[in-house]
Amino acid sequence: MPAFIFRPLFALAASIVAGAAITASAKPARSSSNAINSEGFRSAIVIDAASGQVLFEDRADVQNPPASVTKLMTFYIVEEKLKHGELKLDTPVTVTAEASHTGGSRVWLVDKEQITVEELLYALMVKSANDAAVALADGISGSKEAFVELMNLKAQELGLHHTVFHSPHGLPPETKKGQEADLSTARDLATLARKLIVETDILRYSSTAHRDFRHQNGIVIKLDTHNHLLGAVPGCDGLKTGYYREAGFSLVATVQRGGRRIIAVILGSPERKLRDIVTTQLIERGFAALPPLAAPTAPAPVAASPASAVTGAGSAPIGAPGASTSSPTPSAPLQPATAPAKDAAAPQLIPVGSDAPKPPTDKDTSQEAAVHLVIPGKK
Repeated sequence: MPAFIFRPLFALAASIVAGAAITASAKPARSSSNAINSEGFRSAIVIDAASGQVLFEDRADVQNPPASVTKLMTFYIVEEKLKHGELKLDTPVTVTAEASHTGGSRVWLVDKEQITVEELLYALMVKSANDAAVALADGISGSKEAFVELMNLKAQELGLHHTVFHSPHGLPPETKKGQEADLSTARDLATLARKLIVETDILRYSSTAHRDFRHQNGIVIKLDTHNHLLGAVPGCDGLKTGYYREAGFSLVATVQRGGRRIIAVILGSPERKLRDIVTTQLIERGFAALPPLAAPTAPAPVAASPASAVTGAGSAPIGAPGASTSSPTPSAPLQPATAPAKDAAAPQLIPVGSDAPKPPTDKDTSQEAAVHLVIPGKK
């Protein structure tokens, strides 16, 4: 080949190789784990609910709009009001016009009708009803804005330093009106979920897959959960899903098995089914990573007192002359046994691949119900 032809071809090949190297270096770093598809989320974490120990994390402090996962904080604020006696579950809440016109996922609340706090909480957690979120916010604080202030104060109190709320429902912001998106991280939401599980009865609501919602006028609406892991992943009993287009698909899931509970959080997945598959894998990885429980300690034998050794009588009752004033040391409580690491029944890590298990199929293949806010006049 003539030299004048070879040189340009060599230069072209060199530039292609250099370009490929630059492109490869520009790609985001993948998780060090080869078992979890890190392209299935923007942020993820798995923790032990009992201790808070991190069992897995990948970009856990990256902020992302949580979408309807925002309602976990709405639930927390309502539960605090119930705990302090400022509300009761049977307290009627008068629906405002603003609440009745809130779009997205909803239970079609009617202006001025009255619905109890308990029914609104079921609508909030099962149906992810945005109108129920606004009704609760208005009923408690008089306005969404005042309620959001409570949400942010509580976020700071709980140490959720990368979280900021602008709504009680998590709908996408209308930027033309100056609205801003809610923001949080997987780590912050895992902390919030742990507080909810310990301090509230959220599992009573989040474990409900189906329920009837009855309006004041007698109309009944069927509530169906958006959490497809309920009934599909053994031990799953919560907590909350979220989605809108810019935020991606998110999920805070909790599972209890053998007396032990983990919390898995995934934010910003590009697809709903991918979110559910990867969350399932994170759950299995979390259980596999749990440290074994300490073996129960047998109580130490009680030495006989000199008097009883001589007389053969039992030790003196507490409070009797010569009796010890210190309380006996209680034995350690029995802990649930864990399966050995190689036990076939122990949770196993699920590999990612063509043979990875799929969540149950349903008609909802693209998105969760009524989750993108359509703004009139906006394409």
